Amino acid sequence: MPDSPGKKVLVLGGYGLIGEAVVGRLVGDGNQVTGLGRDISEAARRWPAPRWIAADMSKLLAAEDWLPLVAGMDAVVNAAGALQDGPRDRLDAIHRGAVVALVAACEQAGVPRFVQISAIGADPASSDVFFSTKGEGDKAVAGSSLEWTILRPGLVIAPAAYGGTALLRALAAFPGFVPAVMPRQPIQTVAVTDVAEAVSRVVTGSLPSRLSIDLVETEARSLADVLVAFRAWLGLPPARVVPMPTFLGRIAASVADGLGLLGWRSPLRSAAVAALARGVTGNARFWNEISDQKLQPLEATLAAMPAHVQERWFARLWLLKPVVFGVLSLFWLVSGIVGFVRHDAAADVVVSHGLSPALALWMVLAGSVADILVGAAVLVRSFARIALMGMIAITLAYLGAATALAPDLWLDPLGAMVKAIPALCLALVALAILDER
Repeated sequence: MPDSPGKKVLVLGGYGLIGEAVVGRLVGDGNQVTGLGRDISEAARRWPAPRWIAADMSKLLAAEDWLPLVAGMDAVVNAAGALQDGPRDRLDAIHRGAVVALVAACEQAGVPRFVQISAIGADPASSDVFFSTKGEGDKAVAGSSLEWTILRPGLVIAPAAYGGTALLRALAAFPGFVPAVMPRQPIQTVAVTDVAEAVSRVVTGSLPSRLSIDLVETEARSLADVLVAFRAWLGLPPARVVPMPTFLGRIAASVADGLGLLGWRSPLRSAAVAALARGVTGNARFWNEISDQKLQPLEATLAAMPAHVQERWFARLWLLKPVVFGVLSLFWLVSGIVGFVRHDAAADVVVSHGLSPALALWMVLAGSVADILVGAAVLVRSFARIALMGMIAITLAYLGAATALAPDLWLDPLGAMVKAIPALCLALVALAILDER
């Protein structure tokens, strides 16, 4: 018989794709929810009811670090995870080290239930670090004395769009045709609401414990079919799915891995390509045997979250985002380099409008340095916002100074002044689409 509602539940990664849905469901069930994550300001804005704790679980590697956090909890839900190593993410620490310490703390504190949200394909023996570290975390959970449940979702579909769901939308919205690497690979999806439902059932005791359960729709479908379904959901005209060479996907993943070192968290990483290569499939039979409700198929998942114009805007802009940032970086870097190489010619233009040669040269060189700095900084995620604001400020200063000192430049046949305005607008667009979550 299920336990009474109103439990104290700690949710790790409570503002992620899955974690946010879990938090919302548990709050709706009447539980006292505490969310934990590195950056909780946005989570607290979206979900003011739970208590939020700012903590980096990759640094909580001893049971003593977790004891104050799990004390008094009726259940702990681990919905935290990362796709690949990077400046902010250490997979072994997040998926294994922190989980080992957390499990030990829960055993010491007497936490009754533990829910581990893992991934299809998690295996300590895997050659991929994502799946191997996830598998090590699962092993620590399954070897504990806790009343544990490991949930392994397939491809999670949610109203929120980042990670793999964002990439699916973007590919589905591609103009003219739908590009796809390994389009025949089998996929089984799951609605994020169904994942949250499963967590809720574990927390209330209505599912048996000490089980590993795949959360997937009953029938597998090809990646091509998933993309076609997303394109129809977006309200776009049908388009042919065009297979792309696998090596292009691996090249794109390598580029994304490199961008990950700069702080960008692209879903098109080597781990994602490895997951697609093996297929995202699980065994739906076990869930169907222990539950009175089958997990909904992709068609029902999409029907429950109708797409509007904002979804189409997002899907069309998503693949353009790296193009926007790349073009801006190239524009400013080239501008700065040319300023250095041709500093005498640039200074002569300023001198011809009344400034001293020394001051003109100083202005040209200082401007070139500023251009190169913002052009390089915009490629680093942690510096991107201030770099974009710098671009806007420099452009406005350039336009203002040039208008005051040399208004005739507006009539230059090469349009040097006029061309600065589109660059300004592109920086404003980049600033508007900078947020990843």
